Amino acid sequence: MRLLPRTAIVFALLAGGVLIPSARADEPKPAEKSAEKPADKPAPAAASSHHKLAVGGKTLAYTATAGTIDLKNDAGDAIGRMFSVAYVQEGVADAKTRPVTFCFNGGPGSSTLWLHMASFGPVRVETTDAAATPPPPYAIVDNGDTLLDRTDLVFVDAMGTGFSRVLAKGEAKDFYGTDADIAAFGQFIESWLSENKRWNSPKFLLGESYGTTRAAGLLRYLQEKGTAFNGAVMVSSYLNAWDDFNGPAFALDVPYALYLPTMTATAWYHGKLAPKPEKLEPLLDEVRKFALGDYLHALAQGNRLGAAERDAVIVQLHRFTAMPESFLREANLRIDPSRFEKELLRGDRRTVGRLDSRFLGIDHDAAGEYPESDAADDAFAAAFATSVNAYLRDTLGYATDELYRPTNYAEVGKDWDDRHSVGGRRFAMPDVAEDLRIAMSANPHLRIFAANGWFDFACPFFETEYTVAHMGLEPELEKNITWGYYPSGHMIYVHPPARKQMRDDIVRFYDAATMR
Repeated sequence: MRLLPRTAIVFALLAGGVLIPSARADEPKPAEKSAEKPADKPAPAAASSHHKLAVGGKTLAYTATAGTIDLKNDAGDAIGRMFSVAYVQEGVADAKTRPVTFCFNGGPGSSTLWLHMASFGPVRVETTDAAATPPPPYAIVDNGDTLLDRTDLVFVDAMGTGFSRVLAKGEAKDFYGTDADIAAFGQFIESWLSENKRWNSPKFLLGESYGTTRAAGLLRYLQEKGTAFNGAVMVSSYLNAWDDFNGPAFALDVPYALYLPTMTATAWYHGKLAPKPEKLEPLLDEVRKFALGDYLHALAQGNRLGAAERDAVIVQLHRFTAMPESFLREANLRIDPSRFEKELLRGDRRTVGRLDSRFLGIDHDAAGEYPESDAADDAFAAAFATSVNAYLRDTLGYATDELYRPTNYAEVGKDWDDRHSVGGRRFAMPDVAEDLRIAMSANPHLRIFAANGWFDFACPFFETEYTVAHMGLEPELEKNITWGYYPSGHMIYVHPPARKQMRDDIVRFYDAATMR
């Protein structure tokens, strides 16, 4: 679900293309790594069960299978074990040609429980919309907004998360990196297609957040190995790390412009714009034009910006963000998103969420500089973590003494290798927009659905628009990209009206992508 917090990126040291924490000379050296690893436990038995639910006024029967697939190195040794839950509709005349969609969240270091338990699977956990969900017991209910009537669904947990584990003959470097992660998911998909005799099925990917980074890389990686996809759903995209705040000390100006429309949407939602326009979308069109026009031009001047132009930009920034003009002047026109999340409702002693700025948080220090936590994450994380354990163990009958890891940022992110090779070039951080361009150019039938939440500070919608506009795609292929915008945040589907709207949009997308 989540990208690493901005603070983790800003206060890291970029060395050799890998984000690593700075070290002090007086810190103790890590202990020598043991040459011996504990023997692997046998894989838990796969659990298959049969279920029914109502979708669109019809009863749909399906099989749910929770299990693992071993990943192997070139020598044939099992080095990792990936966990997934597959939902396959029963009674289909020709199952081999029915669409199948592989779904995953991001991180790096997040399991896929968020998509699995809240979006388009056959069940979902009920959470409170734009407010904290009460503690257990939680309600796990049939999901009438599932996509299972259109496609079989396979929810896959990344290595080191969920029940996916590195095995004794494997190493962290085999999985914890941009390219290693793509290769691991590629092997999983190929193995699943073989085991389930689904090679000739229409194939889709559904990724969220860093999961879109993975999806774009997979589209090229597997296509070059001979596996073409019909389409991919990109939810809250993160396609080019260079378009975000990944320079030293926020040195680049473009990201400030790309986050501005999300700030406007958030200030509009919370009633802080004066006057507040009746409709959001026309206002955002105006902000987009200002952000890449007068605003970015002013930022590019640096210390040479004239006083009159500075004053004019401050007036517009105040109008679009509700930030005090004194704050804007002291910040040199550059609004750090985390500071905005703290500043917008400071007078109300509240913060707004990063994953979804509709959610409100309460900090111990209302005068602080940044939010002390993410209000959205605080509001629903426990509901998902508890519910996925209850559902997998009690409902699906998956028997294991392993602990399900909703997130595992400490282990997975510690030595994550950000470097990415594509098109004969090697990037210090992932730019998978080039992977997407290559895949769409080689397969002109490939379709992309880009879903965006207005209130998402983790992966702002305008950044996605900017990245796609700059990836060099031929104009005639741009028609293969469909855009969706929703009154929600990073996890679009936690807002019930947005989930229903997005399901309808994706159904139309699937129908178009499987037409002959």
